[in-house]
Amino acid sequence: MGSMILVGDVNLMNVADPGVPFARLGAEMRAADLTFANLECCLYTPPPGHTVEQEGFFADPEIAGAALRHGGIAAVGLANNVNYGTYAILSSIGRLDRLEIAHSGAGDNLAAARAPAIVTRNGVRYGFLQRSSVYWPTNHEASARGAGIAVIRGHTAYQVPAHKTRPEIPPMNRPGVPPIVVTWADPAYLAAFRADIAALRAKADIVVVSCHWGLGEEVLQYMTEIAHTAIDAGADIVIGHGPHYSLPVEMFRGKPIFYGLGSFSFHTGHGGRQHGDWIGMMAQADTTASGVREVSFRFVRHNAANETVPCSPAGESATLDRIRADSEKRGARLVADSEWVTLHAS
Repeated sequence: MGSMILVGDVNLMNVADPGVPFARLGAEMRAADLTFANLECCLYTPPPGHTVEQEGFFADPEIAGAALRHGGIAAVGLANNVNYGTYAILSSIGRLDRLEIAHSGAGDNLAAARAPAIVTRNGVRYGFLQRSSVYWPTNHEASARGAGIAVIRGHTAYQVPAHKTRPEIPPMNRPGVPPIVVTWADPAYLAAFRADIAALRAKADIVVVSCHWGLGEEVLQYMTEIAHTAIDAGADIVIGHGPHYSLPVEMFRGKPIFYGLGSFSFHTGHGGRQHGDWIGMMAQADTTASGVREVSFRFVRHNAANETVPCSPAGESATLDRIRADSEKRGARLVADSEWVTLHAS
């Protein structure tokens, strides 16, 4: 039996020592058959006067590349809101190829961006597919002839509540009643996504779908729609990331959906703002050629030295209680021991 580690946002901007970010967990990550992360930066040094600093995150290619290798990260997802800019994306992909780190979610055209990453370990073929629903309108989405990321377009509508669906919503006979926000995934993009997963299913023993999405701590309708589509199309596990929060877990048709793994290594963001002592989740799955077995996760935080630090469930009881209550409604029972939280169907 093998093991696979799945983590959320990894942003290596302003890292000076490649051994630091994963110093506390690198041995564990390297001991797994493979580790997959959402790479929330381009391995690229922009020239002076670069014009996309607000859209893109850029990390020193040598240092960031060495940090990924130190963390045992064998595959990354690139479809997110900060893998931005044609030359930055292509340069970053070139660096990942030289490091022999597999990637999915970006490319020099739409076909390349939609292509999966497939990594074989101990005779088991692991397939990864990443999409983003959070991206810039300025030439960020890959096109038939243009570089960019692979996306699933989402839509938003604002509905006046005709019924009292939640206790906190006032009666609709009051002026100023707030709208209900409705979201959904674009059907054409969803159909292409479904076809790509089905095609990957024929080539891989384990299929992991990774999605950059979300807003705050709420699981929005379009996120559930995308996740359920992924499972129905053949995914063994779905992970989400983007809002930098730990979000609930769902068991759908016996398959796990992590709606938000949160940050895993994220020191500074836009404008050099430090993200502080966030809390994230590191998922682990026991795997065989016939599929995913037991799935669990542990909490992680970030310290002042820019290290990712493992945390016990008992020490993070407030977060565990919050996501456990919501996960129960989604068919997932979370059972904690001294280090890990294991998923069961409820």
